[in-house]
Order: sequence, then C-alpha cells, then structure tokens
Amino acid sequence: MAQQIRGELVIEDRGAVLIARVDGGPHSLFGIQIASQLDALVTRADRDPNVHAVVFTGARDGRFVSHADVRWLQAEGAAVPELSRPLASAALRMARGIDRVRALDPVTQKTPIRGVAQLDRLHNTFLRMNASGVIFIAALNGSALGLGAEFAWACDLRIMADDENFLIGQPEVLLGIMPGGGGSQRLTRLIGTHKSLVAILEGKPFAPTQALANGAVDEVVPTEEVVGRAVEVAEYFGRRTKGSVEAIKRSVYFGGSMSLPEGLHMERTEFLGTDQSPKGQQLMLQYLDDIDTVGELPLYHEDTYARALEAGTVPALGPEVHR
Repeated sequence: MAQQIRGELVIEDRGAVLIARVDGGPHSLFGIQIASQLDALVTRADRDPNVHAVVFTGARDGRFVSHADVRWLQAEGAAVPELSRPLASAALRMARGIDRVRALDPVTQKTPIRGVAQLDRLHNTFLRMNASGVIFIAALNGSALGLGAEFAWACDLRIMADDENFLIGQPEVLLGIMPGGGGSQRLTRLIGTHKSLVAILEGKPFAPTQALANGAVDEVVPTEEVVGRAVEVAEYFGRRTKGSVEAIKRSVYFGGSMSLPEGLHMERTEFLGTDQSPKGQQLMLQYLDDIDTVGELPLYHEDTYARALEAGTVPALGPEVHR
C-alpha cells in the first residue's frame, strides 16, 4: 500500500523492492524537501535487510524530475557573499564539517552558508547511494534536466521511456551557471570526457535513443512499460547478496577514479570483507562440496550458470543431479 511522505516522495512497498514516486508539485521540481526525504529513504533502505532495490520514477506523466527548483538555487546563491575559488573551496569544506555535526543545523540555517551545506548534504546522499548494498534504479517516465538528470546519473541503472519528446541532460550553461548536483563528474564517468564536455558546454540534452547510444541510459522501453521493466531489473539485481553489492559498488564507484595502485588496494579491502562474510563462506563451501558431488566445477555443469544468474547465487546441486 502506498504511503505518502509529506506529499513529495510517495513510497510503495513491494517487499524487496521499494518504488518511490517523486512528486515535485505541478512542475515536477527537485527542491530541498525532496532532497531531505531522499536522504531519509536511503537510510531506511540501507538499514532494512529485506530491502534490496529502490526504483525512482516521476509522479506525473511525461516528467521524471523536470530540474531543480530554480528559486532554491537563486536564493541560496544570492545569500552567499561572492567568493574567490580558494574561499569557495574552504567554505564548502567547512560546510561538510558542519553537516557532519547535525546538532549545528539550527545555527547553519541562519547563516549564508546554509545553501552550501544543503548542496554538500545532497552530494553526500548521492554518494551514500553509490556506497550502498541497495540497487537504485531511475525509471525515467519522462524528461529529466539539470538536477533531475543528476539524480538519474547518481542511480546505478537508468531505464528510459521510448518517446523522442522526452529529454535528459544538463542545461545549466543556458542559465549562466554549471551543473551543481554532480553532473560534470557523473555524466563524464558514464559517457566519457569529450562527449560529456560538449553536451554540458552546449546545454543540449539527449533524446532517449541518443542517450542509449552514448551510454547515458541502460535501456529504452515503451513508456507504458518503463516502471514495470525497472521493477523487473530491480528484482533481478536485488537477488544478489547485499554485502557483495555494497562492496562491488564501492570498489567501482570510488576505486575506479583512483590511481591503479590505490584502486587495487580498495578492491582488496572490499574483497576481504566479502571473503570473510558468513554468506560468502557458506556459498564457497557449498560450491566446493558440489565439485565432489558432480565431479565438475558447478559453473560448468549443465545449466547451473544460467540458474545462478537468475537466482543471484550459485544454487546447491546436491545428490539429485546423479539421477
């Protein structure tokens, strides 16, 4: 049954999969309320061992998230004194420190650094999604520009409706600003430096087929199938163990942008955690037992690999395979 959270994120609980419909009002905008509710939803999904995936979609036909609430951006930008790059960098680092001590929130809300802290917290929410054992999927039932696109880029997978009137991209340059929700970093990692640079410099979005060709989305399906297909994908990936998913995501998202030695160190660290986990030990011991049972490596035995992909773990073979 759908439960409405302050009228902005409507959560439908389907057991292992949550569907979150993003309602940004008549214009489907992303504002501070949605940012706060998103942070709470990520915490909920992380803490619930039964939740393995979250599907985000727009509450209105034709819009995933239109873009950020421009009033929010303009007002917070105007409230901060003009800063040089070094001072802006220092202010952002200070905002991060303040955000980690949430007891200071009432003070922060009365200072010009409020908007800077809000931006840092949103980035942190997206990073928590990237470090989570939960799979996050954007079911793009319509257009997603600016922060709407950045929200989709922050998800693990993107399923977009096959309607050439729908768009996804970063138009910020046309307002005299630049992406602030991670677009210059996440789109670059998805489609490559040059394609990302040109798209962001021009401010021209991708239609679904172009987004798919460039790697900005993972699938394009008929509009009426976009949420259903996203749920299918969520259920499929959600069958993997949450601990493995978390380790893999951390290694890829964070290790992939490090130097090779540093990235390999991160991979070793994450691998050790999964190698010592109860689930990992159980599945590996089961695999070793099945080698003796069937006289073959299980992943090379008949249709075991296909069954493992569907189940999310290698199935136990057991004595019945001899019958």
